[in-house]
Amino acid sequence: MKTNKLPKYFKEVDNELWFEEFEVEKKNLKITYKVKEIFSYNKSPYQEVALIDTAAFGPCLVIDGTMQSTSADGFIYNEMITHIPVLTHKNPENVLVIGGGDCGAVRELSRYKELKTIDMVELDEVVSKECIKFLPEISGGSDFDKRINFKFGDGVEYVKNTNNKYDVIMVDSPDPEGPAKDLFGEEFYKNVKKSLNSDGVMVCQSESPMLHRNIIENTRRMLKDNFKIVKTYIAFVPTYPGGLWSFTMASDVYDPSDINADRLPNNTRYLTKEIVKSCFELPNFISDLK
Repeated sequence: MKTNKLPKYFKEVDNELWFEEFEVEKKNLKITYKVKEIFSYNKSPYQEVALIDTAAFGPCLVIDGTMQSTSADGFIYNEMITHIPVLTHKNPENVLVIGGGDCGAVRELSRYKELKTIDMVELDEVVSKECIKFLPEISGGSDFDKRINFKFGDGVEYVKNTNNKYDVIMVDSPDPEGPAKDLFGEEFYKNVKKSLNSDGVMVCQSESPMLHRNIIENTRRMLKDNFKIVKTYIAFVPTYPGGLWSFTMASDVYDPSDINADRLPNNTRYLTKEIVKSCFELPNFISDLK
């Protein structure tokens, strides 16, 4: 693919191709990756979708110039956003993933034999198709568990209009720009709660504690207005700006202090039974979040 046909976040320097990512909200940070190959580049109806092979992190998913998932560390994020809420709920059967186009979250959820349905509502089918083809380390390829139901469409509209009820809902969204912005709004969180059973658990990725404190605090405020129990937990994801990443979970019934780590499936790559509990032990600069 000729570089003059690529978007500006791909640049050729001394006959080498580089991908430049700017931190989304404040644009104060730039991360640069050496690119070995561009597998595919598509302009979908919603966004620019690129699958690239990097020297440091292997095959990666890039959306609108922002690194979303890599074969080297994508398992960390996917394990953290799925296992923690499922383990918090005492008897989960029906689960919804909003977003999660790389298919990593639904792959993790399929480890739980007690789950009856795993629905995934992803806005952009192009993302999933390209990740199945070029990012099998995360997507697992094209052979999916029969309990997984793909529903390509707007997650905001889905929870607004659906009559389905779920035990666990995971909001696996990109950064709050473009089509994903509404996934960080109060009306959306109210509709997420409407779509949960009375003892349901929800979780969302809530951005970087180092760089996006205001987003975490806004997320916690909106969830506290709608749920009785709101807890934030963290993980280290090297390719995300700042390295440290947060997730915020909410429920009216289940407190993660009672989490059953013994239900954690075998062969996770990041999570251990100890981390399942310790991820809620926050550093002081995070624990004082409103």
